Amino acid sequence: MPVPYHQATAFLANLDEDWRRHVEATGPCLLQPKPARDPYEALVRAIAYQQLHAKAGDAILGRLLGLFPQGTFPRPEQILATDVTQMRSCGFSASKTATIQGIAQAALDGIVPDYATALAMDDEALIERLVTLRGVGRWTVEMLLIYSLERPDILPADDFGVRDGYRRLKGLDAQPSRRQMIDIGQAWSPYRTVAAWYLWRVPNR
Repeated sequence: MPVPYHQATAFLANLDEDWRRHVEATGPCLLQPKPARDPYEALVRAIAYQQLHAKAGDAILGRLLGLFPQGTFPRPEQILATDVTQMRSCGFSASKTATIQGIAQAALDGIVPDYATALAMDDEALIERLVTLRGVGRWTVEMLLIYSLERPDILPADDFGVRDGYRRLKGLDAQPSRRQMIDIGQAWSPYRTVAAWYLWRVPNR
């Protein structure tokens, strides 16, 4: 990430007393991006984990990788050549299977950009381009921006963990709406990615 985490952490801790206590209790930001992953691979992985606990996602992804030599991540051509029943046997729903095949085709068609092209694109431009794909929503692209492209100022305002983390941080009765979360999050720019990381870790009170 272009900005050192300690700078972001200090910025957030200085926002108010609630942030200061939470940052001190949590410790340094340990966000671990995976910059080696191109957007195609990052999107397929994100779809595999959608609406699942990490262990279930790991298992399904492990079975997918097991279909290919040495467990290497399949290229788009390999995904498209894989029988639907084999994909389903890994644990993918019919909907996720269709989404992954669509991502593979879009990668071959150049709609899903390669790493260098994605790196040069602005956040919103990349989101607008990729949400046109079946089954790919804004949250999925935001995970790509955070974990593969190491963007420092992404706030996934649709994310349950972010919104509920803020509710717990502030002792609110209800989560803020997506719109409210976007407005509140303006105060955390240019470090909204690190703010999201901390909000995912707010304990229950």
